[in-house]
Amino acid sequence: MAQNAPRIAGRHFLQIPGPTPVPDRILRAIAMPTIDHRGPDFGKLGQRVLDGMKSIFKTKSHVVIYPASGTGAWEAALANTLSPGDKVLMVETGHFATLWKTMAAKLGIEPTFIASDWRTGADAAAIEAALRDDKAHAFKAVCVVHNETATGCTSRIDEVRQAIDAARHPALLMVDTISSLASIDYRHDEWGVDVTVAGSQKGLMLPPGLSFNAVSDKALAVSKASKLPKSFWSWDDMIASNTTGYFPFTPATNLLYGLDEAIQMLHEEGLDNVFARHDRHAEATRRAVRAWGLDILCRDPKYYSSVLTAVVMPEGHDADALRAVILDAFDMSLGTGLSKVAKKVFRIGHLGDTNDLTIVGALAGVEMGLGLAGVPHQAGGVTAAMAYLAETKKGTAAKAA
Repeated sequence: MAQNAPRIAGRHFLQIPGPTPVPDRILRAIAMPTIDHRGPDFGKLGQRVLDGMKSIFKTKSHVVIYPASGTGAWEAALANTLSPGDKVLMVETGHFATLWKTMAAKLGIEPTFIASDWRTGADAAAIEAALRDDKAHAFKAVCVVHNETATGCTSRIDEVRQAIDAARHPALLMVDTISSLASIDYRHDEWGVDVTVAGSQKGLMLPPGLSFNAVSDKALAVSKASKLPKSFWSWDDMIASNTTGYFPFTPATNLLYGLDEAIQMLHEEGLDNVFARHDRHAEATRRAVRAWGLDILCRDPKYYSSVLTAVVMPEGHDADALRAVILDAFDMSLGTGLSKVAKKVFRIGHLGDTNDLTIVGALAGVEMGLGLAGVPHQAGGVTAAMAYLAETKKGTAAKAA
C-alpha cells in the first residue's frame, strides 16, 4: 500500500497573479447557509452587491453580475454591443488581449490588432492614428486590457479615452479590468469607459466564479441594435431583474455573500489605501528583481503594473524549472510564462489581501529558489525590498506612536 506524502507545515504561498488567496472573512461569508434566491432576504443581498460594485467600478451606471469566469464577461461585452461583421480595434498587449481578439473573431467580429512586443501597455498614439484613418467610422469599439496579466504591463485608460476623443471617433471603449479592479485605480465614469469587464478572483479576493460588466448609457443604447445572438449574456434581462435585486436565472448565491464581504473589506481599508498598498508591494518587488540582476519584462516604467511583476530569466535557463524548484522546496506557486513568453519569464503576484510580510516571504522564496536552481543572480533582493518597505512605513509608524 502506497504511503501518503508527508504533510507540509504552514500555509501555501499562492503568489500567482490570481486567483489570489481568499481571506478568512470571505470564506466564512461564503459558508453561510444557502437561501432562497427568490425570497426577500436575497433581494436585499442582491441590491447591496449591485450597488456596492458600482462604488468599486466608480460608476453610477448599471453593473451586471454573471455566474461565470472573466471570459464570460468578455463575451457579454461583445455580444451585447456588436453585430456580425462589425470591426473592432484591439491592442496586442499580451496573451489575454490576444485571447479576447480570438474570441471576437470566433463571434463573427472583425478585429484589427495593433501589434506590440508585449513589453509596454497600449500605445494611445497608435490608437488615435488608427481611428483618424478610419474616416468611415467602421470601428465600432476599441478594446483594451487595463492590466495585462501575462506581462505585468498596465495601460493608461485615461490616455486611450483622450486618443478616441482627439480622433473624434464614436467607437465604444471597452476595457478588461479582470486583473486590475480593486487593485489599481480605475474610474469607469471619469475615463469615459463604455463597458468594463471584471472577474472575482483577483483584487476582489474571491474564488473564481463571478464576472462583471459595468455598462455606460451609451453602450446600453447601442445594445438595442446589436445583432449578435445572446440569451444568458443579455443585459436587458439582467438589468430588468436587477432593479429589485434579483436575477433572471439562479445566481451564485454563496459567492454573492463573499462579494458583499469583499466590498465591505475594501471600503474599510479605503480604496485609495488599497491602491497605495499595491503600489508599495510592486515597487518592493521590482527593487528585489533589480538587486538580483534580473530584467523586468515591462520595459517602460510608465506601464509598470502594481498587480504583478514578470521577471525575465537569464538566457539558457527555464522559468518553469525554477518554478518547480520553488514549489517543491518552499511550497510557493509563481505564475508561469504564457504563449510567446513561455519558459522565458515567471510572474510574481502581489495583489489581493497581501501585507508587507507576505511580500517579503514570497521574495525570500524566490531568492532562495534562484540559488537552488542554479540561476545566475546576485544576493540582496530581499534586503532591498525590506529596506524600501521599512522606509515607506516610517510615516505610518510615527503616526501610530
